Amino acid sequence: MQCVPKYLGRSSSKLKYYFHTLRYLKFKQIYAQFYTRFYYPKLPRTESPKKRQIAYPLVLGRAKPQSLIGEDNFYILNKSYRLEHRENWNDPRQDKLLLYNIHYFDDLNSDGAKQRFEWHLRLIQRWIDENPPTMGNGWEPYPISLRAVNWIKWDILHSALNQSATESLALQLRWLRRRLEYHLLGNHLIANAKALVFGGLYFKGEEADDWLQTGLQLLHRELAEQILHDGGHFERSPMYHFLVLEDVLDLINICRAYDQHVPHEWSEKASQMLHWASVMRHPDGDIPFFNDAAFGIAGRFDELQAYADRLGIDTPSKLDVSAWLKSTGYLRLMNRDAVLFFDAGPVGPDYLPGHAHADTLSLELSLFGRRVLVNSGTSVYGTGPERQRQRGTNAHNTVMVDGQDSSEVWGGFRVARRARIRSVSCALEDGLAVAEHDGYRRLPGRPMHRRQIQLTDRALVVVDTVTGAHHHNVQGAWHLHPNVHIACIKDGPDAGVQLRVPVGNEVREAALTVQGPVTLAVEECTWHPEFGRTVPNKRVVFRYDGLLPVTVVTRLQW
Repeated sequence: MQCVPKYLGRSSSKLKYYFHTLRYLKFKQIYAQFYTRFYYPKLPRTESPKKRQIAYPLVLGRAKPQSLIGEDNFYILNKSYRLEHRENWNDPRQDKLLLYNIHYFDDLNSDGAKQRFEWHLRLIQRWIDENPPTMGNGWEPYPISLRAVNWIKWDILHSALNQSATESLALQLRWLRRRLEYHLLGNHLIANAKALVFGGLYFKGEEADDWLQTGLQLLHRELAEQILHDGGHFERSPMYHFLVLEDVLDLINICRAYDQHVPHEWSEKASQMLHWASVMRHPDGDIPFFNDAAFGIAGRFDELQAYADRLGIDTPSKLDVSAWLKSTGYLRLMNRDAVLFFDAGPVGPDYLPGHAHADTLSLELSLFGRRVLVNSGTSVYGTGPERQRQRGTNAHNTVMVDGQDSSEVWGGFRVARRARIRSVSCALEDGLAVAEHDGYRRLPGRPMHRRQIQLTDRALVVVDTVTGAHHHNVQGAWHLHPNVHIACIKDGPDAGVQLRVPVGNEVREAALTVQGPVTLAVEECTWHPEFGRTVPNKRVVFRYDGLLPVTVVTRLQW
């Protein structure tokens, strides 16, 4: 079922969308947009700086998944891609994210990379020959940032970059220094700064010192802003939190290897971020799907914790406890059989909601160590209808009013008017949380959505109340993990479904019932655990069409 808002096709409403999007941007973002689009700096071809002598070996980091499966064959984001011709680096028919990933050179530091050493040598030279300076995807700031780090790590381990490659690397860093992503900020600017620090330590001389100091200054400012008091990254995406956490660990690692002073706040931030990451994981060890999130992009918690241990960073013990991460707005409630995550926070920083979904007050639930209620995940970027659908409220375990999204997500990475939490309270010892948002107050009658959740030993009770006036259509959805089967459907005043949850060699049962003036339906849907992957699943949907206020009670018992 497509959930593309009707307003996207109306020019007058599109103008309102631009207004409600641009009004939140910082001045430096707007200035940087014009600078990036209309100013094209020269790239000096001066002599490249010399390499600096490393002081200590790099600590073993996280090995990334293998992506190079032949000398010119890639398997990335669940897609196969072959670099037959030089044009394939920038094929306009291909997904931009896929092309970006080919330019990252993640395979240099992946599982079994030593066996592909000769392939890597030839691929680096091919990249240099077929990607002329400043041209194409590979010379955009973000791919430069990730590739520079990968090349430097690889050369530190193997001393394999020849003069042509080191000259190209210096040229890439020189260009990056002139194209920092101030128009985006957020995790992109941290990646830019990280690459400058790596380059400033790898090379020596006046130019390299400038890269190093610029990177350190950016990190000092950005980490202070982007890592909130509860340790969470301010974009509120668990996936991007884990990516930035690995960036911080890599920075500590490279500074120690070159005997550079490690800012004390980096270790503090890493410990805080590890604590947040420990809270925000299901019993299977992986992240919940709030905002842009998918498996296979960032490292898992156990991988990053092991990396931090090797660096001597204070890491949390296993946190099987309920917790309220107040700054980011997430709650974790748990007991012997259940672990629940509840999103009661903002969609992200006002000036940077690009990875936000319209998922306010959504939740995810694991029972008996298995995922049962799941948000729909992320399998695509870009600006198409599927990206719009996956970001929409209808793809999450929450309530939609009049077919509209709680936050006006549009354009792939944009948000106009956004839901704001008006109140939130929590009693962790009672497994109770209550929150309310105003995302629908733009509609006639100014509806508000209030959700109360309570997790007991044998049940989850969710009370959804939509207040306001006038006639409205209210819809709520409970998306089931693909492994959860619906045994039977029950009609009547306590309409519901009987669920079967595979747990090892057993099958555990649970009953989901809905009370209120609603109709109930089971619909086919899709779950998106990885980029490029779509898995069929089912969802239980309740609908109300009438005057507000209305209250609907969902009970899941096991």
